[in-house]
Amino acid sequence: MLTYRSGRDVTVLNDFLPVPGIGFLTVNAFVLHAAEPVVVDTGLSLPDRCFMDALGSTLDVGDVRWIWLTHPDRDHTGALFDLLAAAPEARVVTTFLGAGILSTERPLPMDRVHLLNPGQSLDVGDRTLVGFRPPLFDNPATVGFFDTATDTCFSSDCFGAPMPSESLAVCDDVAAVPADDLRAAQLLWATVDSPWVHMIDPVAFLGSAGPLRAMKPERIFSTHLPPSTGRGPEFLDMLAAAPGADPFVGPDQRGLEEMLAGFEPAATAVPTAT
Repeated sequence: MLTYRSGRDVTVLNDFLPVPGIGFLTVNAFVLHAAEPVVVDTGLSLPDRCFMDALGSTLDVGDVRWIWLTHPDRDHTGALFDLLAAAPEARVVTTFLGAGILSTERPLPMDRVHLLNPGQSLDVGDRTLVGFRPPLFDNPATVGFFDTATDTCFSSDCFGAPMPSESLAVCDDVAAVPADDLRAAQLLWATVDSPWVHMIDPVAFLGSAGPLRAMKPERIFSTHLPPSTGRGPEFLDMLAAAPGADPFVGPDQRGLEEMLAGFEPAATAVPTAT
C-alpha cells in the first residue's frame, strides 16, 4: 500500500486491483486527521495488504476514535477487526443494516457501534461530518459524508473509475487523467457498480444528487478514484449521462476460457536432433 497526504488533513491509504478487460481499480481508504481521528474504510479483505502497517505510519493507531464504514463490502472492511482490537476507544460508524451485514461474517461488538443514517451528523471534536446517500452505490448500507469544515466529500464508490494503468491507479491527483477519458471511465464504472441506474427515472435519479450538489464539495475522495479538487460540478454533470450509458455485460464462460487461455505461457518449440 502507498500512503500520502492530500491537503492538510487527509491521508490516503492507497491500494489497487487489476481487473481484466476493464483496467486498474483504485481502492482507497482514508484518515481524516480531525481532533477525534477518523479512519474511513479499512481496505481490501485480501492477505498481505499490510493495512495496519500503512495506517500506523500515519498516526498512533490507538488514537483512532471513529471508523466510518461507507458500506460493508469486502473491499472496505479488510482490517476492521484488527483496527477495533488496536484502537480500544474507536467506534464503528455504520447503519443498522450495515451492522447486520457485518455480523453475518463475525460478531460485531454492538457497544462499539454508532448507528448513523443519511442526513444525520457526527461531531468529531473540531468539525461536523454530515452523512448522505451518494447518488451511485452498490450496497444498501452505503453512507458517505461531507466535512463541513473543509467542504470535503467522501463519496464511497460514487465517482469511481477504472484507470488504464497502474501508475494512474496510484496517482495522487485525478487531474493526471485526461478529462474525456475520465468521464468515459466514470460512466463505465457507474454501469458496472450500479447497474440499476438503467432502470430508474432519470429525473428522479438526478434529484437524488440534490443534497450533494447543495454541498458544493471542493474536494472529493472516492474509494475507487484518485483524489480530486475542484471537479464537483463536472462530476455531478457526469451523472446525468449515467442512465443512458451503455450497460455493462461481463464475460460469459466462453469469454472466461479465452481470457484464461491468454494468460497461459506460449509453448516453446523444442529443437529436434539432427
